[in-house]
Amino acid sequence: MSDKHITLHDDAPERSILARLILPDTVVEEDPLEELHGLATTSGTEVVDELIQRRSTPDHSTYLGKGKVEELRLMVERHEADVVIFDNDLSPAQIRNLEKKTNAKVIDRTELILDIFAAGARTHESRLAVELAQLEYSLPRLKRMWTHLSRQSMGVGMRGPGEKQLEVDRRLAQKRIHDLKTELKSVELRRERQVAARSDSPTVSLVGYTNAGKSTLMNALTDAGVMAQDKLFATLDTRTRRWHLPEWGHVLLSDTVGFIRDLPHSLVASFKSTLEETRQAELLLHVADASSSQVFEQISAVYQVLEELGIEAKDTLLVLNKIDAITSPRDLNRVLDRYPNAIPVSARSRSGLKPLAQAVGEALSREFLDVEIGVAHHDGKLLSFLSATGKIESREFGNDHVIVRVRMPASAMGTVNRSALSVTPTTLEMWKQTASEEELEDSSEDSSEESVERSSDVA
Repeated sequence: MSDKHITLHDDAPERSILARLILPDTVVEEDPLEELHGLATTSGTEVVDELIQRRSTPDHSTYLGKGKVEELRLMVERHEADVVIFDNDLSPAQIRNLEKKTNAKVIDRTELILDIFAAGARTHESRLAVELAQLEYSLPRLKRMWTHLSRQSMGVGMRGPGEKQLEVDRRLAQKRIHDLKTELKSVELRRERQVAARSDSPTVSLVGYTNAGKSTLMNALTDAGVMAQDKLFATLDTRTRRWHLPEWGHVLLSDTVGFIRDLPHSLVASFKSTLEETRQAELLLHVADASSSQVFEQISAVYQVLEELGIEAKDTLLVLNKIDAITSPRDLNRVLDRYPNAIPVSARSRSGLKPLAQAVGEALSREFLDVEIGVAHHDGKLLSFLSATGKIESREFGNDHVIVRVRMPASAMGTVNRSALSVTPTTLEMWKQTASEEELEDSSEDSSEESVERSSDVA
């Protein structure tokens, strides 16, 4: 008889129960667990039940009140659930206490989002960013993880190798965090140089709430053929394509990770290099899902993340996508009443794309100036300011000064005028002519080279 052991694998998804505590100062959506349901589904679990509690303050030990914890335990038992997912951030102690009382795995909103990012990371850079965010989240929770950061099945009280091993694990985690930060800093500097080196075309960056349709819009505008899926966080890496604007020329259009309410701070910091395209873009296109019942909350959440990135003051056009999914004109009008300058489009049906292109061209023309600036050789501060703020096209050196031809944001000219020896406007038509000549050259090349991807894999 054979000594082989046959292992049976259960491919059924984990059964999850969703839970949320709503505090008095919380903005409550029409369906308070709709977004968490989408996150749970994206992570691969099957949602079998939901629980909501309204309470003035969280319970310090179990977050939910005692009665709701008992109700949650009965739900887990009745549905044979594997995991309870909270739409709140819990402390390590609260997670441990809830797991003991419900006999199920408990994860909070941050851990769920990190898990989704880990599953979707494809490039070396995004994997580094996710690993760093996960380790920073896990460090205060190492008591649940033990041997070398891998989860183990433990007995009652989570018996393990003892405090000594816990300290070893903590030092290993801290060293890995240091190494990841060092490597990501190197990646960030390299990315900054790559983005800053692109002086031939201005950059327009797509930002927005996850699943607002940014990738679909990018495909509609550039025929890029990038992956576009109807799920949360389908895009984690930056993709850049050339987009031709009528009566303007080529611009670079970039698409990157979508944002979400209460996006973990560690994740935003870790993805700083991936978001470099957005930080250095001349113009942001904020894409919002106009058909969502939570569109106002989603728009506000995106602005909060932009503020955290330090780019909330950048020139931005609001694009209301998915208007084809709106059944009542009243629903669209209520959004336009609050944001009258927003541009309604449908990336799927390609309606509204011409007005969008025209608005982008006008915004770029309005916000940027082509100028020749005379700078004294010893004025390194102004030269550094021009390099950091504008796109330098040429330098002509004289005996005691340098003439810098640069494309500058109009808002930065006050600083320039205070220090420059001279400021001479140049015609934007010269720049447009250069773009047109490049377009003619490109048209003679193979059509497969029309869309050039700027990969964010820096392995």
